[in-house]
Amino acid sequence: MHGYQEAWRNYAVFSGRTSRSEYWSFILINILISAALVAVDTAIGSRLPDVLYALAVIVPSLAAGCRRLHDTGRTGWWQLLVIIPVLGWIALVVLEALDGDHGANQHGPDPRRRAFHGATHPA
Repeated sequence: MHGYQEAWRNYAVFSGRTSRSEYWSFILINILISAALVAVDTAIGSRLPDVLYALAVIVPSLAAGCRRLHDTGRTGWWQLLVIIPVLGWIALVVLEALDGDHGANQHGPDPRRRAFHGATHPA
């Protein structure tokens, strides 16, 4: 739940870095909420709840994706791979699943160190 809350706290922050665990927990919780809302949509005969949620998470999803790519030393513009059907989607998932740079990079300090409140992350 921490990654989901962190993504909402940094709603429109496109700078800095996000750890792999924070990013993927945000994605997983979004998928679960969307699935539940589709069930609600079916029950009430309207797509409104799911569509409203999808619109609400566009900016935090883009921001979290950008920060995740920053953690791997890439720019957020790599998210444009989603324009390429199937292969672009797969490539983006692979890039976002890669281990982040250890230590600081051009986008900021290592988010794993921040998660341990200054303690070093176990190797």
